[in-house]
Amino acid sequence: MAGPVRFRRSTQRWDEERVRRDLLAPLDDRFGARLTTPKIDGPRGYRARRLEMDNGDLALFAWSDDGAYWLGNTETPETLWRTDKETFDEAPFEVARWAQRELTYDLQRQAPWLAAYEYVAWFFLPVLFSKDGRETTRAFFDRDAAGFPDATREEGLEFYERLLKTGVLDDHRYTMAAKLGTSERNEFGRMRATMGEFDAAKLLADAAIPFVPESEQDSGHALDFAVETPGGERLVEVTRPMAPRNRPAGTAIAALRRTVDSKTRDQLAIHDDAVLFVDCTSFRDDEWNPIRAERPSVGYRPTVVFRYRPDGRCEGYRHGDVPLDLDAAIEWV
Repeated sequence: MAGPVRFRRSTQRWDEERVRRDLLAPLDDRFGARLTTPKIDGPRGYRARRLEMDNGDLALFAWSDDGAYWLGNTETPETLWRTDKETFDEAPFEVARWAQRELTYDLQRQAPWLAAYEYVAWFFLPVLFSKDGRETTRAFFDRDAAGFPDATREEGLEFYERLLKTGVLDDHRYTMAAKLGTSERNEFGRMRATMGEFDAAKLLADAAIPFVPESEQDSGHALDFAVETPGGERLVEVTRPMAPRNRPAGTAIAALRRTVDSKTRDQLAIHDDAVLFVDCTSFRDDEWNPIRAERPSVGYRPTVVFRYRPDGRCEGYRHGDVPLDLDAAIEWV
């Protein structure tokens, strides 16, 4: 599976003739391709070109006397196979800014409804233009309201626009954006589960709790967050049950417990001091209400069970001694 788009950095000498010979020619033979002028003025000090393929793939290339940068969601020409990869943050500012503006120009024409949400579009740009995920990620935001079960596309996008506008996840852009996935298939269930981590990040941010996503552990596991507490660092793992209407669990409470059970047999079996966040945002009112009324135990402590609504309202309850002050983020039931 291809990952989020990254630059490939070439330290060799380039000119227009070589671009046509080593980049355009193999892509033209493979897909049918044309070399065009960028829609946005190229980065200062560089010459820049677009390579547009007949199958809809796109590549951007900019070169100067000091080297060149390639960014594409198509087959990489052989001459660039052994080059180093760089994210938008790692590439030179002028090159990264140009490439992102170029991709945004395309997004505004291909999916104007998505490009209208400036921060969502910017944050997820690496997967919105990835080789395998450019169709599926757009479909998720369009047809699944970013995981809200009874909301409009706009309500779902506005929720995450407000979160990303705070900048709290800017330093973790590639880590978090990649979690949404670059799959060729519309795996909306997995994508909803990924957005549970964004919901958990919102909880922590709203509670003013510092965190770092994707905390690698000596056990070989990567838990979703490491957070700072008065008692020291604690780990947080997030799970998001599939709504009972989409699984054979039968009831909302059964779906909740089954999902937690799968976690306790894996990461939490080794890291049993971690805090578990259970995001029930995929549940409709009629599925959440029994949980809200009964506040069932889930077989693991400490746990926070919560559900967001598109307007930002969050309800939840605690099970066990949760060492995090989340009062500012959750309406406890």
